[in-house]
Amino acid sequence: MASDMGSYILETVFSLDEIRDRLASLGQRLRAARLERNDSMAVFAERIGVSVPTLRAMEFGTPTVQIGAWANALWALDRLDDLAAVFAARQSLLDRTRAGAPRVHQRASSPRRGAR
Repeated sequence: MASDMGSYILETVFSLDEIRDRLASLGQRLRAARLERNDSMAVFAERIGVSVPTLRAMEFGTPTVQIGAWANALWALDRLDDLAAVFAARQSLLDRTRAGAPRVHQRASSPRRGAR
């Protein structure tokens, strides 16, 4: 039981590290896009409806920034469609298997001997 708890804690720590890394990367890309447009932090923050400290938090990758602020930033950068891909509908494993495999009709049991 103790080893199970230890592996759970390690998985959680690695998951949190991965989340932090992804958010930091997202923040860096937001900053690069803002600078590409030659927008100051004050101008871009006003454009997306947040304070400069909130924009700074977004660019830093702080996990507590609301998703609405990110949606506004994507809209301002004409990238709102990218948000739709986050939870895009996927075909389930069962559906993919059914689509790829031909149907084979098989009897549930073998016929009884002597039956006609």
